[in-house]
Amino acid sequence: MKKILGILPHSIGGRLTTSSILDGFKQNSFKVIIFDELKNNNFDDFLKENYDFIVGYDFSPVKLKIDYNLKTPCITYFSDVIQEKTSGVGYKEYYKHLKNDDIFVFYWDRELAKQEKCFYLPHFVNTEIYKNYLNPKYDAMFMGRLDTDLRLNMFLDLNKLLPQYSFVYYGIEKHYLDALSRCKTNEDREILKKAYKGFIDNEKSMAQAINEAKIVYNINAQGKTSLNYRTIQTFACKRLLISDKREELDLFNNIVPTYKDTKDLAQQIDFYLKNNNEYEKITTICEKLVQTNHNSKNSVEKMLFLINV
Repeated sequence: MKKILGILPHSIGGRLTTSSILDGFKQNSFKVIIFDELKNNNFDDFLKENYDFIVGYDFSPVKLKIDYNLKTPCITYFSDVIQEKTSGVGYKEYYKHLKNDDIFVFYWDRELAKQEKCFYLPHFVNTEIYKNYLNPKYDAMFMGRLDTDLRLNMFLDLNKLLPQYSFVYYGIEKHYLDALSRCKTNEDREILKKAYKGFIDNEKSMAQAINEAKIVYNINAQGKTSLNYRTIQTFACKRLLISDKREELDLFNNIVPTYKDTKDLAQQIDFYLKNNNEYEKITTICEKLVQTNHNSKNSVEKMLFLINV
């Protein structure tokens, strides 16, 4: 049996993405040993075994390979811009190593992958975890940072424009508290307090939260053409995603509803909550596309094919 050393990174988004990657290796009959950057202190303990690959997210596995002078080939998946600090501390120092023959780089953004001359691979999920299995109890959800006035005001204004619907928000507590401190009125603060449902740091809880919402609205923060992880998670659960406009929505036959501004988004949420046939038509097609093209097993198979394994 082939064996990999999987690296779980510090970042929460990175840990969730990496979990789906490592699940894909397990589904392809690899034995997976996990080094957790948050929990394991001594990397030397993991070097007593031989591995076919070291696998991880952004610069985490690259840094360990270079720092420890490992001969093991490295597979890394980026869903942060490679040449920006979001991809990890020391990104400037380790960038040059991405051209090494034994480091295989996969990028979630089609246009950026061309620029960096690395493998393009959209996000994917473990569809054994992300699936439709609960009845929704909320109307709409946003998950992520409300770290700009645009994002915060969009969420607050949606609640005011659509008071008949229930909105929920998930995020890291410090980001929630920061957003709360930036609310200008008591009404805004109460809206946010009522909507906030806490922080999610694992795949099963994330899948449950998405199942509990009828609609997820999305704001892609990075990349030029790409779709973020939430897109694939949502469609895998057969829930409707309403997205800002992105070129790679062509992966879903360009049937995904998009919005121009908050008012437009509010109108779309209202429309799809009232028109179940349209909702079902889109979610059924997109769920099947994820199950076929963006599941962990098939996507890792594609990784291995592209690097000639």
